[in-house]
Amino acid sequence: MTLPVDPAENLATLIRCPSVTPMEGGALTALARMLEPLGFTIERPVFSESGTPDVENLYARRSGNGPHLMFAGHTDVVPPGDESAWTHPPFSAAVANGEMYGRGAVDMKGGIACFTAAVARHVQKRGTIKGSVSFVITGDEEGPSINGTGKLLDWAAAKGERWDASIVGEPTNPERLGDMIKIGRRGAISGIVTVNGRQGHSAYPQLADNPVPGLLTLCEALLSPAFDAGTKDFQPTNLEITSVDVGNPAANVIPARATAAFNIRFGDAWTADSLQAEVHNRLDRAARRKKFRKGRTEPIDYDIVWRDRPSHVFLTRDDRLIDALSGSISAVTGRRPGLSTTGGTSDARFIKDHCPVVEFGLVGKTMHMVDERVALADLETLTAIYERFLEDWFG
Repeated sequence: MTLPVDPAENLATLIRCPSVTPMEGGALTALARMLEPLGFTIERPVFSESGTPDVENLYARRSGNGPHLMFAGHTDVVPPGDESAWTHPPFSAAVANGEMYGRGAVDMKGGIACFTAAVARHVQKRGTIKGSVSFVITGDEEGPSINGTGKLLDWAAAKGERWDASIVGEPTNPERLGDMIKIGRRGAISGIVTVNGRQGHSAYPQLADNPVPGLLTLCEALLSPAFDAGTKDFQPTNLEITSVDVGNPAANVIPARATAAFNIRFGDAWTADSLQAEVHNRLDRAARRKKFRKGRTEPIDYDIVWRDRPSHVFLTRDDRLIDALSGSISAVTGRRPGLSTTGGTSDARFIKDHCPVVEFGLVGKTMHMVDERVALADLETLTAIYERFLEDWFG
């Protein structure tokens, strides 16, 4: 029986599966074939929701007597973009100068390949694992994240599954392996503000109501003052205006409405509800200002729509999990990793409702870029870290 002990071979197999979200692309099938010889039971539920694509997921478990460790991640990848701009085809897994090229090499088929190899080496050496290991793998992380990890965990929990800890194999290291473990994530919410005016000729502004000055007033209120100065564990909250639009191609027409989209990343000084309430308060106060609306006495007529589902802030405080992973990283690399909550959101936001979760994977410098690639030496190092962690955590 051939076991998937080589992370480079595992990764090449996965990269050659064109699993651009939400397509399975053969990646889950390839992973299942790696895990079955290791004694994993494989299930592949498909989840659906109106207005979103159906998504196939994978839940694999090898049962044993002891604690239950979850490894979580995703096989879906972002589109490669202009394939002619790649040095090597994005789904070829070509190797050049000690690096493997391919979409998903670091985000995050590489992490899956390494953890699979680590489990295979552990089983090969010891014959067993002193506990249970499960893989929670979705095809929806790079998409809307509606029919993926959240539903997969709820589905498994309804069947009686319980976990003691989880590692997400996202690329967490900014420069080199051993730099950083993610022990939490900021929350995220997005919204669209629309100011309603009255269309008219730009030469006769008294007959119209230009919504643009009102939108400037509201955007200023969203941007200043700062929401907070940050906390011990989190960066300051930041709001970014991501789009401004009036839908008006004519230079001599005052538009009927103007919109601004925004995204907020927030720490533990706020909840999604309290932050939304603060945004409403800021907009209500600003709507009565006249700064950019000379001669207007009525309040700015605006609407706000909150987009998607908010991602909630969280922080993991499980010393056993964090210390075991930090110790494994130090033993293999000689470096003590920093503990961070920086960056965007990940599927860890769903896992934290089921068990303590941390994130640690490859160096993320090339993720989502043309010529995404990973050093073969990093694949071996990450596999060694994961293998050491399995020994320490189960031991």
